[in-house]
Amino acid sequence: MNGVTGWRRKAVSRPLGGAVALACAAAALAGCANMQQMQAAATPPVTAVAPVKPSRTIVLTPASEREHERILASYGGPYDDPRLEALIGKLVDRLVAASDHPEQAYKVTILNSGAVNAFALPTGQLYVTRGLVALASDTSELSSVLSHEMAHVISKHAAIREDQARQAAIMAHAEGDMSNDPEVTAFTLAKSKLSMASFSRTQEFEADNMGVGISARAHFDPYGASRFLASMERNAELKAGKTSLDPRAQDFLSSHPATPERVERAQTSAKQYASPDNTERDREDYLTAIDNIVYGEDPSEGFVRGRRFLHPKLGFTFQAPENFTLDNTAQAVIGVREGGAQAMRFDVVRVPAEQTLSDYLNSGWMEGVDKSSTEELTINGFPAASTVAQGDQWQFKVYALRFAGDVYRFIFATRQKTTESERNARETVSSFRQLTLEEIQAARPLRIKVITVQPGDTVESLAHRMSGVDHPTERFRVINGLDARAQVKVRDRVKIVVD
Repeated sequence: MNGVTGWRRKAVSRPLGGAVALACAAAALAGCANMQQMQAAATPPVTAVAPVKPSRTIVLTPASEREHERILASYGGPYDDPRLEALIGKLVDRLVAASDHPEQAYKVTILNSGAVNAFALPTGQLYVTRGLVALASDTSELSSVLSHEMAHVISKHAAIREDQARQAAIMAHAEGDMSNDPEVTAFTLAKSKLSMASFSRTQEFEADNMGVGISARAHFDPYGASRFLASMERNAELKAGKTSLDPRAQDFLSSHPATPERVERAQTSAKQYASPDNTERDREDYLTAIDNIVYGEDPSEGFVRGRRFLHPKLGFTFQAPENFTLDNTAQAVIGVREGGAQAMRFDVVRVPAEQTLSDYLNSGWMEGVDKSSTEELTINGFPAASTVAQGDQWQFKVYALRFAGDVYRFIFATRQKTTESERNARETVSSFRQLTLEEIQAARPLRIKVITVQPGDTVESLAHRMSGVDHPTERFRVINGLDARAQVKVRDRVKIVVD
C-alpha cells in the first residue's frame, strides 16, 4: 500500500480480472488478510473505528483517511476489546515519552484479523492485528512492535521511500528511452527494483534498531524484539508447513530482510541497551489482557477448517480436494495443491439477475475462453454454468453458481489438464451446499484461553486440549514462545486455543 510502512507488510488485494489476475490465481494465489464479507461488493466500506486513544490527537490528511478505510476493509474492520485497548494505550504513552519526539501523536487501531501484521501511516496512525497480539507472549514483545512502527513514523520512512521511488522511476524511464535494446531496458528496470528493495531493507533495520532503543528507554526488556521476530518466523514456518527456512530461498527483491538476520541484529541492538532497569516483560498483565481474544478467522466473515470453507453469515460451505491448502484472503478463498501444480480461487461477483450464467462466463471478463465448451448446469439444486479457458502456461476450468441472490465463482487452474485435475474441480464444486441451522449455530470463533500449568501437565497434554488448529503441539509451542526443547513449569500461565 502506497505510503504504508510495516512490521510485515501486505498489499491490499484487488478483485480478479483479466489475464494478469488469472495468472495470479494460478501461480501465487497467496494470502493477504482474512476474507471480508463475500457480499462486500454491494456494501460500502467500513468507516467506524474502535481506536486505542492515547492522550494526543493526530491530523488526518485525505490520503491517510482513504488509506485508513482501505486498511479497515482489508483487515476485517476494528477489533473492539476495551481491556486490550487500555493496555495498548498505556504502552503507547510510555513509548512516546521515551522517544526523541514526544510531540509526535499516534492513534492505534486493533484490526479484526488473524493475520500477524502491523504497520504505520506517515500521520502516526498505527495498526496491529489481533493475530499479532495473540502471538506475542508479553508486554515487552508487543512494545517492540509498536516502537518499531513509531520509528518508521519518526524517521519519515514512507515519504523518503516514495521520493526514492519517484527518482528510480525517472532514471529508469530516461535510461530506457536512450536505448532501443529491450535487454538494456529490462536491466535498467531490474536495477531500479533492486535499489528500492535494498533501500527498504535498510529502513526496516533502522526501525528495528530505533525501536529497540525506544522500548529499552521505556524500561521494557530490549530482547522483546528478537524474541517476537523469532516467534514470527516459527509461526510463518508452521503456516507454510515447513520445519525450517533456507535463507537462500528468500526473495532477493523482498522489501523485508530475512527474519534470521533481523533476529540477529535485534539481539545485537538489545545488548547495547540491556541494563537492570529495563528488564520488564509484564507477562502476567499481558496474558490477563489477551485472555479470551479471538484467535484465527472470525466466523462471521467465513473461515477455514481443514479443507472445508464455511460462511455461516451467508449460509454455505464447500470442501477443497485432498492435498489442497485453503487460505481465506481479503477478496477470495485461495486453494493451492501441494507442489503448486494446481490452484483454485473462490469469490463473489456482480452479475445482473437478468443475465444468464453462460452469458456471464462468455462476456469477456476472462481471456482465452472456449465459448463452445460453456454449458448450463444444476449443482445441488442451484443454477450454475461452466466453461474452460486456455492461458499461456495454465489451463482453467471456471464455474459460476447462483446462491441466495449472489453469484459465486470457482476458478480452477492447472499446468496440465489431467483426469485428477478435472475430478478435483468437479468434486469441489459439487460439495457446495447450504449450511444447516445446526451448523450455523455451532459456528463460533476460536479463542485464546489462558490457563495455569498444573502438576503432571506437559506440552503434549496441554496441546491435546487445543481445538480447531492444525499441528497442535507445534502451535502450542509457537503461541507460547517455547522452542523445540522447552518444557512447561508448574504454576506457569500459558495460552491454549479453544472453541
